[in-house]
Amino acid sequence: MDKLRRVLSGRDENEEVGLTSQILDSTTLSFGTRVKWFVICFAGGVLCSILGTALLFLPKAGVKLFAVFYTLGNIAALSSTCFLMGPFKQLKRMFEPTRLIATIMMLLFLVLTLCAVFWWNKRGLAIIFCILQFLSMTWYSISYIPFARDAVMKCFTTCLS
Repeated sequence: MDKLRRVLSGRDENEEVGLTSQILDSTTLSFGTRVKWFVICFAGGVLCSILGTALLFLPKAGVKLFAVFYTLGNIAALSSTCFLMGPFKQLKRMFEPTRLIATIMMLLFLVLTLCAVFWWNKRGLAIIFCILQFLSMTWYSISYIPFARDAVMKCFTTCLS
C-alpha cells in the first residue's frame, strides 16, 4: 500500500520520508475508529467517576479512592476528545485565549486533588478540590459550545437578582 501511495504521489521509492510524515501516516485513524475509541475512553471516564463516587462511603480509604477514581475519570473523559480531533489540535484548542483560564484551573484542581489525598492527607480538602474540579471541568466543557458561557452567566446573574 505504501508503494502505491508513493507512486501515486510522485515520490521516488528511495526518497526519504520526513519524521512528521511518518508519524502522521502511522497514527491516522479512520473516523469510525476515532468515534469508537472516543466512546470507550469517555465511557471509561464516566465509569471511573461513578465508581469513585460509590467508593466515597467506604470507612477508611473511601475519600482517597474517591479522589483517585474521580480524577482518573476526568482525565479519561478529557483525553477521549483527543480521539475526535487529534492530540495536537486538542492541546492547541485547550490553550486558546478564550479557554486558557478554564484549562489552567481544571488542570490545577486535578493536581491539587491528588496532592491533598497523597501528600497532605487532607480528606476534606480533597473533596473540596473534587467539587472545584467538577465546576472547572464543566466551565471548560461549555467553552466549546457557542454562547453557552454567556447564557450560563446570564442565568446565574438573573437567579441572584
